[in-house]
Amino acid sequence: MKAPQRIKSIQSRIASSFVMLVLFTALLLIFISYRLSESAVRETAESYTSELINQVNANIQTYITGMKDISLAAMNNPNVREYLASADELEPAQLAVLKAKISDYFHSIRVSRKDIASINIFGAGGTFISDRSNAELNPYIGLSDQPWYRQAKENQGQTVISSSHVQPVIKGEYRWVVSLSRELSGMDSTQGLGILLIDLNFKVINDMLSKLDLGNRGYVFVIDREGRIVYHPQQQLLYSNLKTERLDQVLQDKHGSFVVKEDGASRIYSIKDTDFGWKIVGVFYENELVDNKKQMQLSFAVAGLLCLVVGVLFSVVLSRNLTRPIKKLQEKMMEVEKGNFDIRVPVGHSREISGLARSFNVMVLKIKELMYQIVVEQEIKRKSELNALQAQINPHFLYNTLDSIIWMAESKKHDEVILMTSALARLFRASLSKGREMIPIATEVEHITNYLKIQQMRYQDKITFALDIDRGLYPYLTLKVLLQPLVENAIYHGIKNKEGPGTITITGVRRDHRIEFQVTDDGIGMDQSKVETLLTSKEGTRSRNSVGIANVHQRIQLYFGTEYGLSYASVPGSGTSVTLVIPAIHADEWQRAEGDVP
Repeated sequence: MKAPQRIKSIQSRIASSFVMLVLFTALLLIFISYRLSESAVRETAESYTSELINQVNANIQTYITGMKDISLAAMNNPNVREYLASADELEPAQLAVLKAKISDYFHSIRVSRKDIASINIFGAGGTFISDRSNAELNPYIGLSDQPWYRQAKENQGQTVISSSHVQPVIKGEYRWVVSLSRELSGMDSTQGLGILLIDLNFKVINDMLSKLDLGNRGYVFVIDREGRIVYHPQQQLLYSNLKTERLDQVLQDKHGSFVVKEDGASRIYSIKDTDFGWKIVGVFYENELVDNKKQMQLSFAVAGLLCLVVGVLFSVVLSRNLTRPIKKLQEKMMEVEKGNFDIRVPVGHSREISGLARSFNVMVLKIKELMYQIVVEQEIKRKSELNALQAQINPHFLYNTLDSIIWMAESKKHDEVILMTSALARLFRASLSKGREMIPIATEVEHITNYLKIQQMRYQDKITFALDIDRGLYPYLTLKVLLQPLVENAIYHGIKNKEGPGTITITGVRRDHRIEFQVTDDGIGMDQSKVETLLTSKEGTRSRNSVGIANVHQRIQLYFGTEYGLSYASVPGSGTSVTLVIPAIHADEWQRAEGDVP
């Protein structure tokens, strides 16, 4: 009877929660209304600021365009061009007359425009003409070090507008100006003749921008494309780090606005780009938009806080009920992550959680079964691979050996037939080793000795060998048929392709808890690139379906661990050396551990 009265599904609980949340809709509408009203006032202010900034941009643009026209007129003046192009060819008297005409021309322009501080030309050969005949260059200032000079050279004839700065070029003058500079070129436009510099009185821009009305605290400032201040009503405070501006954000925005909140106040930045690289930024304060903003904020804060408290209480209760079974499931999952697959999650009352718990239990059970199956399969696969590797015998080696025995029998070399047949029999006896995987090193030495004797008889004077294996290693154990693939590789890929006879040397020593074998040949060797891929690529395997070098390496690591295995060193034309490392396992220790004697 109680089951139908219980809310069993999460969906039903969420639906019930929404019913209760509807009660707070009215409060939310009030809050939204306030935000919309505030947003509308802000948009109006932003629109007003944007229009104001656009007007400022138009005024500055017109002003700068006028300055560009003056620079263009000065650049195209025939006296200026004649002076720059022919200064080296004119007589001193002619040059002086020409300089006087240019200076008078510049002076007339400056007198007619009170906003121009100075007009100067700096020739490529170090010549200098100013609008004042008595002007001298500052001997302590290098022209090429001035930003306006470098930028004019880099822009190759394009007009460059600098930020506001102190101009120190003229001796005895340090005016606060904005510089307009451009490079003057010859008729072929390939060679610069000089730099035209027009310094604009900063006071003109200051007067233009300081009278703008953006509220009691609002203001306008200008920066160049590098983020340097061109104009700011509190420029000295910026330079002394007593005031900061969000210049990085301003540089990132081409047009638009963003809000910055500092010390409880919000500043709205409105940005406008100019055609010559400056950014005009208007800043106004949000709290000046609505007079009773604090009262509105207080009223809505109290209502919002009440809604928040009620909402939190409901959320805590509901979320606790909803997440309790999920947290329990999460705890069980963490146990599974630690490797405990005997976990079972109790099935709850909620249909969704119950289904999830049942699925989780089934999943854990299947994972446990699959892991057990994988372990069994990998063990079987491992043993099969080892058995296959151990039992693998090169049929071509057997065929060639028997063919050699037949040839020696036909040649009446009975002693050689007996010796090779005996060696082949001992070779197979050592390879079989009664089916054991681990054999004494003595048996492995016997096996490789017989193999080398057979190869030496087959190739006659082509191969010689030497074994220097510490006899103290003989009671220790190794995987069978480890050395034969290494010797085969040395014969077929090292000595066989060498002109003249070759020697294979096999050494064996014990170092602490490790046994190291080394197979060295004086064959043709190989380059470093082949050595690096020998144990992982097909290049590391022998042809004719024999046991490959890479397989020997993998077999050692599969049985003993990744700290053991093979390593190669080779020099082209000088031979190859391979080191085989296995753990030092004594037969008596193996007998006690396995209950068997190899």
